[in-house]
Amino acid sequence: MIQIKSEAELATMREAGLVTAAALAAVREIVAPGLSTQDLDKVAEDVIRGAGGIPSFVGYHGFPATLCTSVNDEIVHGIPSPGRVLKDGDLVSIDCGAIVDGFHGDSAITVGIGDISAEKAELLRVTEESMWRGFAAARLGGRIGDISHAIESYIRSQPHPSGGDWGIVEEYVGHGIGTELHQDPQVHNVGRPGRGPRIEKGLVLAVEPMVNLGSRFTRQLDDGWTVVTADGSLSAHFEHTFTVTEDGPWVLTAEDGGQSRLSSLLAATG
Repeated sequence: MIQIKSEAELATMREAGLVTAAALAAVREIVAPGLSTQDLDKVAEDVIRGAGGIPSFVGYHGFPATLCTSVNDEIVHGIPSPGRVLKDGDLVSIDCGAIVDGFHGDSAITVGIGDISAEKAELLRVTEESMWRGFAAARLGGRIGDISHAIESYIRSQPHPSGGDWGIVEEYVGHGIGTELHQDPQVHNVGRPGRGPRIEKGLVLAVEPMVNLGSRFTRQLDDGWTVVTADGSLSAHFEHTFTVTEDGPWVLTAEDGGQSRLSSLLAATG
C-alpha cells in the first residue's frame, strides 16, 4: 500500500533525513585508507544515536549493522567488518538509514578512497548525476516512470570510458518510505515516462540508481546479503529520500533540501 504523509509527518521525515545526512557526512569526513568498514559503521551509529535516532538497518530482516558498506564490485548490502580494510583506489558505497519518531530516512553515497582513476571518477559522476536527473523529472501529477526514464536516459546518454555500455542494475530498485523502510511503490532505474503510480503531495520516495562499469547482472554472496556484479566489474550507488511539493522536489536527506543541485536542472527544464 502507498502511504501518503501529512505535513506534520513530512516534517518528522525531514528530521530523520537530517540525522541520516549527518551520519553520512561524518563517515565521509573520516573515510581513508587503513580504516575498516566496521570503523565507518561505529561512527555512523554514534551520530544517529547521539541525535536521538535509531539506526534503520540494525535487525532489519536480521541485518547486523548500522551501515551497508559495499566495496568495489559489491553493489549493495555489504556487511561492515573489522577485516575489510579500505585501501587507496577503492570505491566504497555507504548506505545509511535512521528512524526518528517512527519515520525513516534513507540515503547512500559512493566515495573513492585516496586517489582513484578517471574511469572510477566517471562512474561516480554518472551515477550520482542520474539520481538528480530523476528528482528533477518529478512533478505533482506526474508518474513514477518519469523518474525512472530520466535516470535511465541520462546514464545511457553518457559515453562509457571504455566504449562499452553502462550496466544499470534492474534487480534492486528505489522505493516508497515512511513508517517502514521499504514501502510501495517501487522506483525502477529504467522505465518509460507516463507509467506507474501517480506522484502526489505527501508521497515520499527513496531513489537509488546503481550502475556497473560492466554488465548489469548481479549475484548474491553466501552471507545472504552482499550483492556483487556478476562479472566482477566496479559498481556505484547513490540514494536520497525525497518528496514533491507545490514548489518542486524537496530532498529530505540533503542538508539544503537539494536546492544546490536541483536549481540549475529545474531552470533548464522549465
